[in-house]
Amino acid sequence: MTEEKTQTGNGGEGTRERLLAAADGLFYGGGICATGVNAVAERAGVTKMTLYAHFSSKDELVAAYLEDHDRRWREFLEETLAGHDDPKDKLSAVCDAYRGWLAAGNLRGCAFVNCAAEFPDPGHPARRVVREHKAGVRERLGALAAEAGVMDPGTLAERVFVVLEGAYVTGALEGDEGVLGRARELVADLVAAAAGDRPSPGA
Repeated sequence: MTEEKTQTGNGGEGTRERLLAAADGLFYGGGICATGVNAVAERAGVTKMTLYAHFSSKDELVAAYLEDHDRRWREFLEETLAGHDDPKDKLSAVCDAYRGWLAAGNLRGCAFVNCAAEFPDPGHPARRVVREHKAGVRERLGALAAEAGVMDPGTLAERVFVVLEGAYVTGALEGDEGVLGRARELVADLVAAAAGDRPSPGA
């Protein structure tokens, strides 16, 4: 019986999932560069050889970890949005998702921002995933803004994105998830102004 089946009961796919879970805990908690593949393999309960059977290099593992993090974030976001029917409310509710995600990560901040800080080379495989993740957030905000029927959904989406990202980083730096609660009020004002319900903030 293979090592994967012995330890997971469902073959190599279970081993891959366990490796990604181990990478998530170690990379996000202690930093990517500071965490070796031996530590990930040990946390997952497999050998380093098994890890390399699933990921040909640490860079590939890092990219897969970020892709999995992005998948789980998208699922969390959609679960949060499902509790709202009005597209305008959904835009404000994105703040709730950011706040819940920040709290779930013990205020350690954005995994993608943290990764980008560790890998300044824009050509690194991890930076590709970071770019795709942020582009995906912008795209979802743009879709919500369009559903809300505002005049310029692209501009609104970009403004909301900047507010959210700034609040997320600030909340992590200051250890205060309440920043995103305050950001929610600003986002609601931006949405209302874009919809013509009230003057834009600071006008």
